[in-house]
Amino acid sequence: MTEIAFHTQVPDKLGYCCRLLRKATASGAQVWVQGEPAQLQLLDAALWTFAPLDFVPHCLATADAAVLATSPVVLGAPDQPPTHHQVLLNWGDSVPSGFESFARVIEIVSLQDEDRRLARLRWKHYSGRGYPVTAHEQKTNEAQPG
Repeated sequence: MTEIAFHTQVPDKLGYCCRLLRKATASGAQVWVQGEPAQLQLLDAALWTFAPLDFVPHCLATADAAVLATSPVVLGAPDQPPTHHQVLLNWGDSVPSGFESFARVIEIVSLQDEDRRLARLRWKHYSGRGYPVTAHEQKTNEAQPG
């Protein structure tokens, strides 16, 4: 059964996402990041610039098949088919369709009221269908994974 993890109280959602993806790739995980195209473009740019000495190998889901096959992080829109089913990082505001085909789903929730409200709706959706949901509340000094 798909495991769902909410990382909550994140002050810098974009920076946190970049660090989380760096940690995931260092552990050998494959991550499908799903979000709207504009959101994915921001994340793509941030992954290139967030740390001067780190590189998180990634590509957009529109890349050539050879690039997709070797990229541990793929950024895709809701209408694009995932390239794998290990970890889904939901970068969108709604429950991603097909989430149940992944081993794990990660949700990052900022301190913004609207983001928290939408996250509560996603939590209710997952838990209401019997999926195990865990919360990882970030403290100010813990808001940087890996």
